[in-house]
Amino acid sequence: MTPSTNFSKIFLAGVMLTGLAGCSKAPEAVPAVAAASAVPAAPVVPLVAAAHAAVDWVKPDGASVEAIFAKAKADNKPVFLYWGAVWCPPCNQIKATVFNRPDFVARSKAFVPVYLDGDTPGAQKLGTHFKVRGYPTTILFKPDGTELTRLPGEVDAVQYMQLLSLGLAATQPIKETLVQALAKDAPALTADAWRMLAYYSWEIDEGQLVAKKALAPTLLQLAQKCPPQFADAATRLMLKATAMAAQEKAPGVDKAQTLAATHSVLADPTRTHDNADLLINYANDIVGSLTTKGSPERTALVTAWNTALDRLMADTSLSKGDQLGAAQARVSFAELDGPLDPKAPHDAVLVALARGAATKADKTLADKYERQSVMPSAAHLLSEVGLLDESDAMLQAELPKAVSPYYHMLVLSSNAKRRGDKAAALDWAEKAYVASIGPATRLQWGSGYVAKLVEMSPQDSVRIEKAAAQMIGELDAAPETFYERNRRSLEKMGKLLGTWSQQGKHAPVLKKLSAQMDAVCAKLPPKDDSREACEGVFGKAGKKA
Repeated sequence: MTPSTNFSKIFLAGVMLTGLAGCSKAPEAVPAVAAASAVPAAPVVPLVAAAHAAVDWVKPDGASVEAIFAKAKADNKPVFLYWGAVWCPPCNQIKATVFNRPDFVARSKAFVPVYLDGDTPGAQKLGTHFKVRGYPTTILFKPDGTELTRLPGEVDAVQYMQLLSLGLAATQPIKETLVQALAKDAPALTADAWRMLAYYSWEIDEGQLVAKKALAPTLLQLAQKCPPQFADAATRLMLKATAMAAQEKAPGVDKAQTLAATHSVLADPTRTHDNADLLINYANDIVGSLTTKGSPERTALVTAWNTALDRLMADTSLSKGDQLGAAQARVSFAELDGPLDPKAPHDAVLVALARGAATKADKTLADKYERQSVMPSAAHLLSEVGLLDESDAMLQAELPKAVSPYYHMLVLSSNAKRRGDKAAALDWAEKAYVASIGPATRLQWGSGYVAKLVEMSPQDSVRIEKAAAQMIGELDAAPETFYERNRRSLEKMGKLLGTWSQQGKHAPVLKKLSAQMDAVCAKLPPKDDSREACEGVFGKAGKKA
């Protein structure tokens, strides 16, 4: 599941917060984004189709899960919570590679499988309750509701099933295991306990075990305390600590020791496979942290890493998405020492590699969920090596059959921006917003569209006002609306428009939008957290406008 995870983590963050663009031909005219009635409500696409229907998913009733957990406790069954969205690539990857497996279906009879879609009523409030943010997140709970562990969606399906089994067999929460592992006089932990720590989903922990700033040091401590007989767990913890330290620009690990351990992993096909997610998702972070630009150590490490990635690209036991991810990692090394000159020709070897990997994915993927996961990544890979026309053609062909075509439109928007075609970039961003489905998704896509307008066409106050007013006009004036991803989308939009107003003297526009938001806030319960969140979207800037 790695490339989808990596693609969402890196690419989508830019798509939604900046103004990516994309398409060689001018897109067709888009309906004006005006009244809320212009976009009719559409039902949320169900998680499962025929291939995935064997799992008896339970869906929460609004913003409450009390009945579900009460039933689980009465039946003495653990709870498996899946938090996802119809459009998200790694969510579709886990549907296509894990949830449809016969062993997962069989295992699901032993727990209560709960499906929490981010666009269903009350979901964002429940997201805050469970402290889940990134899609997908999968959590195991004891029958009494105690959180056991968070499973890593980025590992391959076989590893995922092994970790699911370990989690279900666990006698204590991972939080207690962590405390024991870090204690001075802790009892010796088992191999399974260390494996659970090494493969815990640290990226989506959301402060459940450790604060974000303490993550890299904690992982380093674990790596150092892990007994020598559990070398694989220790090495994985060390690699993850190195990647997290690089991202947080925190003090790192022992470079010589970690470099030697990394070469050991890269030279061993089994260990390469077992750590494929780290080698794909964190290649530049780890290499950049352990070696210096132009050094013999860097040349040797990149050479060994590429050899390992070549093995992963050819590893048929991995998903098509993971194989594509290995190609993405190889291409990403070109920018290890900084961004490339956009006018310089791309390396012919990398161009051929990217084209081959993308074409292979296109021709061999049959499952529609896996295509939703992988094809945007394949198109983005083509863009990365300058094949914008081929990327566009691949996406255009995919739109009619995609699970959520509005996601693919963001890549088309990105491509247009790369060409310098702002008009096409904004048109594709608008198309994506208009086509998006589900209240939380529309808020996220709408805020991204507003961000692109402010970045690429700040003088177009009419279009900016219309897009922002559309978002506000669609808000359901209920407390459940103003939580988690919804809240962040609105806050980002409010902050962005506040800065735009000050820089471009657009105070009248901001004042109208603020008044529109005030009318929504007035319908919320006084002194409620949701009311405070609503009133904080534009804050004092809106009142002063």
